[in-house]
Amino acid sequence: MVACPICGKPVKQSNINNHIDSNCVDDIEPENGATPVSSFFKTPVAKRDASASFFSSSQPVQSPSDSRSNTSLKRSFDAIASTQPQPQSNGNRHSPTLPNGTGTNTNPQPPSKKHKTSAFEKAAPLAERMRPRTLDDVYGQELVGPSGVLRGLIEQDRVPSMILWGGAGTGKTTIARVIASLVGSRFVEINSTSSGVAECKKIFAEARSELGLTGRKTIIFCDEIHRFSKSQQDVFLGPVEAGHVTLIGATTENPSFKVQNALLSRCRTFTLQKLTDEHICRILTRALEAERNTYNPSDLVNDELIRYLSAFADGDARTALNLLELAMDLSKRDGMDMETLKQSLTKTLVYDRAGDQHYDTISAFHKSVRGGDADAALYYLARMIQSGEDALYIARRMIVIASEDVGLADPTMLPLATAAYTAAEKVGMPEARINLAHVTVALCLAPKSTRAYRGLGNAMSALQEPGVAGLPIPIHLRNAPTRLMKELGYGMEYKYNPNYKDGKVKQEYLPDALKGRKFLEEIDLGDKLDEDLLYDEEQEERAEAEARMKEVFEYEHAKLLKARPRSSRTSE
Repeated sequence: MVACPICGKPVKQSNINNHIDSNCVDDIEPENGATPVSSFFKTPVAKRDASASFFSSSQPVQSPSDSRSNTSLKRSFDAIASTQPQPQSNGNRHSPTLPNGTGTNTNPQPPSKKHKTSAFEKAAPLAERMRPRTLDDVYGQELVGPSGVLRGLIEQDRVPSMILWGGAGTGKTTIARVIASLVGSRFVEINSTSSGVAECKKIFAEARSELGLTGRKTIIFCDEIHRFSKSQQDVFLGPVEAGHVTLIGATTENPSFKVQNALLSRCRTFTLQKLTDEHICRILTRALEAERNTYNPSDLVNDELIRYLSAFADGDARTALNLLELAMDLSKRDGMDMETLKQSLTKTLVYDRAGDQHYDTISAFHKSVRGGDADAALYYLARMIQSGEDALYIARRMIVIASEDVGLADPTMLPLATAAYTAAEKVGMPEARINLAHVTVALCLAPKSTRAYRGLGNAMSALQEPGVAGLPIPIHLRNAPTRLMKELGYGMEYKYNPNYKDGKVKQEYLPDALKGRKFLEEIDLGDKLDEDLLYDEEQEERAEAEARMKEVFEYEHAKLLKARPRSSRTSE
């Protein structure tokens, strides 16, 4: 026989869990003849009275089925202790309600207390202080919206192991923490850059013990899970498959390539959308309202600046909040105006990732390579590297340039550009900048041909003509994998080119309606003439002609002087 740690009544040791699950209603033993109880299950009188007042008769008694749904009471003594009411400042206990209705209420509403900001909260950046605490405060993600799939699983307490895939500042960490708070699970946060296999195994052992003792599951949030190697990811397989832990992994990389297939098959992948400027505006406005008590509003921090920061952040709520915090500090300086404030914020990220600088710079780089100006191309490449642009983004653009602008004039540029992408992926920055410069100069100096690119454009334009996109494939070109298709004549009259001399045959490949249509042009580049270039060339030719005339004049003059007698030259 033991004493219930909540109500203090005698209960058989084998029935203690069922007794707690029933809100201390079932399996109570008569007190007469009760054997001494173990001190492990004894609760001090003060705590026992406090627990009793918490579960007093003024609270409605739940049925066993209802009580089992309450995870905060299920075999979790530490959770019960955390719900005990704190004694009042005057030291008096609440008197029990008398049978005639007089007396003091056993459960008076505690007076509201002003939240005291801790030193840790004050030191935290604005982005951390404004982190949403509920799903309703998470903007821009339909997954946790009113009809979202993930929200439905959370409300049903059926949270699966999952991978949250999305860009920086889209809410991956926030959603994981909100999930843990809503389902009442133990939450452990690890980072692949600082946590190893040994630490993970220790967490798994603690989670298994927690589940066995209290029935409470553990949610492990692994930030940047893609940084774990495939062998390190293996350590999650057993605990996740057994259900001892719920894994929530966050990644900015494609999980199909960065997460092991065995682990990925045991998790559901949820894609978080990039936040729009409207969502960022709402987040910044909410942050300003929350900071009104500690921040003296400035005329510079207005709707115009909010919209500017929203576009500047490029869908990253964390970046937007950090910039807002910086703007709030800078706006207090004497002589600060809107233009200076924007320039100060812009310098923090070198260029605007939201669009203007980002796309303008890569566009200038592409056009410089197309024009064969290696100096300009290297300048824009250096600007992007200095600004922290993704090396793979630059390499992908160079792969496009190799086919679009160089094309058939030098087919070796495509594998070279592809090799640059592989080098950037394998080597990484800052060394990959050398590979990027190598291919940039090679593309600039290579001859140019847009013949293939323009040919595809001509074919795509033809598809816009009425009926062209649905023209029937010539029957002799059709595939005939079945007997029926062969009987219908599919591929019957097709001439296999390698069987003929030089591979040449008389055979039509286009649909009948397009016979004789040419998409591939005969020239590598266009035939337009640039008037500015013609003018410059004329000026150069004129200057060269004048220089030649001057040389001829000087030569003839020197020749005449040499041919004249010495005496005449002396008299002159």
